[in-house]
Amino acid sequence: MEFQKTTVEQFFTPYSIGDFSISADEKKLLFSSNMNGKVNIYGMDLPNYYPYQFSGKDESTSFIQAAPNGDYVLAGFDKDGDENHKIYAIPPEGGIPEQLIDAKDKDKFMFTKLSKDGSRVYYSSSKGNDSYLNSYVYDIETKEERLLHEGRGGPTHLIDVSQDEENSVYVTAYANTYMIGFIKTEEGIKYLTPDIDKVHTVGSITFVKDDEAWFVTNYDSDYSYLAKYDLTTKSFEKVLDFEQESLMMIKFNRHTNMMYLLTQKGVVQNLYYYDLNHDQLEPITAPVTLFSGLVTTRSGVLYVKGTSAAVPTNIFKYENESWEQMTKNKVPGVIPKDMVEPEVITYKSFDDLDIEALLFRAKPDNANGYTIFWPHGGPQYNESKSFRAMFQIFLNRGYNIFCPNFRGSTGYGAEFVKMVEGDWGHGPRLDNVEGIKWLFDEGISSADKLFLVGGSYGGYMALLLHGRHPEYFRAVVDIFGVSNLFTFYNSVPEHWKPLMKRWLGDPVEDKERFEKDSPVTYLDTMTKPMLVIQGAHDPRVVKDESDQIVEKLRNAGREVEYIVLDDEGHGFSKKENEILVYKSMLEFLNEHQ
Repeated sequence: MEFQKTTVEQFFTPYSIGDFSISADEKKLLFSSNMNGKVNIYGMDLPNYYPYQFSGKDESTSFIQAAPNGDYVLAGFDKDGDENHKIYAIPPEGGIPEQLIDAKDKDKFMFTKLSKDGSRVYYSSSKGNDSYLNSYVYDIETKEERLLHEGRGGPTHLIDVSQDEENSVYVTAYANTYMIGFIKTEEGIKYLTPDIDKVHTVGSITFVKDDEAWFVTNYDSDYSYLAKYDLTTKSFEKVLDFEQESLMMIKFNRHTNMMYLLTQKGVVQNLYYYDLNHDQLEPITAPVTLFSGLVTTRSGVLYVKGTSAAVPTNIFKYENESWEQMTKNKVPGVIPKDMVEPEVITYKSFDDLDIEALLFRAKPDNANGYTIFWPHGGPQYNESKSFRAMFQIFLNRGYNIFCPNFRGSTGYGAEFVKMVEGDWGHGPRLDNVEGIKWLFDEGISSADKLFLVGGSYGGYMALLLHGRHPEYFRAVVDIFGVSNLFTFYNSVPEHWKPLMKRWLGDPVEDKERFEKDSPVTYLDTMTKPMLVIQGAHDPRVVKDESDQIVEKLRNAGREVEYIVLDDEGHGFSKKENEILVYKSMLEFLNEHQ
């Protein structure tokens, strides 16, 4: 029989998978997903893999944690994407979530961990300290909340608590590239690195022993490595270095004395295990190229959430050196070889800096001759070999996609990441311009065949490129992008505000640069057709950023379509909204070919 060609609607089918947890008896897998159209929590009774709805609130979930005694499950839910997550308790067999700790609507809760007996919850919160955050412990039986630490200087997050619950470890962020770690004991505060005035990062901290914390840092290095701090000897020590790979995350299993390590090098990630019993490091060959969650169990099994360019996000189980796929998230009727894997290319920027990029080429049978230029969000982020339904949809319709990792992107060392700080609109913009010229020089695209699409910082860059280089593009799609650096500076979440001066600059001291790098400065040259998409409850790039650019352009007689999603924030958690956005984008691009 002959069947019709793969349709774009098939690519709308893969669902999201958020956080996940394994019950202490390892008989239940819980994960958040928009499988039924909105985000809820699903369960699988292992070894059976059929998922069922475990709990429902139709809202985004920040974390899931099954209690060690099996008495309950904790989860964090927000409201329509506002990111003001609260902590809820759910019965052990599922049911209706009940808010665990009283809070105001604007308060945010960031879960850290449960005590080993499950009777106490550790977390950080904006409650009482919007800018710098406080950390607390809540006793589930007595319903008493106790302040552990008051944040100062920068947003301060509780990262881990020792097994005896006498010591706690924190990170204070002064920027994405300047994060200081410290242990709080009865004797006071001990910093994890020798010189806290040096700009460096500390993260992914875990107590391997009650008096010994292991962590990721790039102290005195361009690439992050594994280090430890011994409270007894008050000493800092480098443990493992990965040379040109940056260590991103560690996950320690105290039952097996095994540590799993995740590194990043450019557009790919690598997974390792480190046997602390024998001081042995070994790589793990994984079925995916990007990981967004690691969970270890008492028996020593590792569960990971991961994806690749042609493999949607799924949860996998690693046991006895073999992998098993737990969830079956896929594009129906399409196998990975029928999707598009990207090429990794490198080009020179205006100042001879090497810029790595991903190039997705539409298959010849589908190719329509047009290319989408995609500057990623962040900006201190990275476009990697991960599955984006949006990309595969565009590729299915015949568009090539080009994704540069311009200066400021992660995966290329700390100094490369810092290059965007205080320079949002010059160096990164010109890196993107050189990427466009590379596309033209290689004959892949041309000014009458290139579309510009970006979200968040990528939306900002799309607006700025539109205003400063309109001659390169046919039409532009902006997804919740920053349009005015002055208004953006004052509208971000409170706990971002202490970081803004180092990250973006100061609107008074850097007034001239803010004006030069704000897209609204270039309204006169924003002449190409535009589609603007915005979540009404976006706390990061507020709706006013899109409202003002749309209003100004429409008043100038420009062609601007505007979609506002009334029940979303900084992204699309609800499947119907995701489909609406992607269909609208496809229609817009098709209309302007």
